[in-house]
Amino acid sequence: MKQTHLQELVMPWFESMQDAALLSALTATAIGVGSLLLIYMFTRRLLLPGIQKVVTRLSPERIGALTPMLNKLNRRFAGILCCVLYLATFDYVYPVHDVAALVLKTVGQVALIIYGGFILSSVVSIAGGIYNQLDFARDIPIQGLIQVVKLITFMVCAILIVSILLEKSPTYILSGFGAIAAVTLLVFKDTILGFVASIQIAANRLVTYGDWIQVDSYGADGEVIDLGLNTVKVRNWDNTITTIPTYMLVAGSFKNWRGMQESGGRRIKRALNIDMNSIRLVDDAFREQIDAAIPLNDYIRVSNLPDPVTNLGLFRRYAEGYLKQHEKINRDLTLMVRELQPMNHGLPIEFYCFSEDKRWISYEHLQAEIMDHLLAVLPIFGLRPYQSVTGQLSTSEAQTGLKPSIKVANPVREKT
Repeated sequence: MKQTHLQELVMPWFESMQDAALLSALTATAIGVGSLLLIYMFTRRLLLPGIQKVVTRLSPERIGALTPMLNKLNRRFAGILCCVLYLATFDYVYPVHDVAALVLKTVGQVALIIYGGFILSSVVSIAGGIYNQLDFARDIPIQGLIQVVKLITFMVCAILIVSILLEKSPTYILSGFGAIAAVTLLVFKDTILGFVASIQIAANRLVTYGDWIQVDSYGADGEVIDLGLNTVKVRNWDNTITTIPTYMLVAGSFKNWRGMQESGGRRIKRALNIDMNSIRLVDDAFREQIDAAIPLNDYIRVSNLPDPVTNLGLFRRYAEGYLKQHEKINRDLTLMVRELQPMNHGLPIEFYCFSEDKRWISYEHLQAEIMDHLLAVLPIFGLRPYQSVTGQLSTSEAQTGLKPSIKVANPVREKT
């Protein structure tokens, strides 16, 4: 074991003692370790936090939001500074045997590479945090790209560590990757697919944070809360979290409700099945009876009605006029009431319009309000909604509690 410069400096302190060489070696080692601890504490607790406070005052809101990441960077920077000082002063401070010196230097070099990788990771995270504060960051998320940069960083660090342990050049380690390329592709298949998908998602603006997406194959229906390299997290409306592979958003199909949220309204598309046996022509007496219950002139132009007109035709025109006058319906978007193909369960009358309020609860309440009103006015027009059980409970039966009489829509005569 050779003597170091620091050991020679402290040797006079122990000349009169029996184990002067051992005590001087221990003292030199203690001074070296203690100095590193003092430098770490000074840098971690005083120097870097002081610089951070000065920088934060320049922009408290923007830089203040990055405080957790800056604290992590400070801790890692103090660590790498100690690693550099440890390796730079090792031959002058620590009196150890050659084998121990080789091991300790190798440990210091490995720690230096690890801290370097962590520092680069922190810098990338801070850059991502700064980017997320920009106005257009919500439309073009780069979280996947940030994770790719971090992954490449740690892969390079791993190669450097292996090269140090094997005492080989990094190019020698890289030359062996060709033999395990198939295994590498198999292990990192999802990561590679996610990386390509992240680029496509960011370039085409398919999904961003806060989007309401619906992926039926994964049972996802809610808001995007995280866009990662491998997975996309969706908080469903029942507050459960669904995880979707990132590449599935490109390989498969999904519904993004962002267009609805950015448009002027949310679509209402509901149908009411009418019993076709209740459709008939309307004469003047019946029209006056309807007009007594509902002032038709307030909703439709009676003078423009065809002659003859059906009660269903009057109802369709009334429903369209009612929707046009509704204060919560956006009249600048498509609005119509139309008939669909007649089916075995009645004639569907579809109400197609857009709600101005796109919030879920208000939207559902508006749909219910419209359907309730239109169902309530059906009897005024002499129409009946179709039900699977074609019968109804009369008023007297409902009051007395008697069993309802079932009226068959298409009775069949019994053979005699």
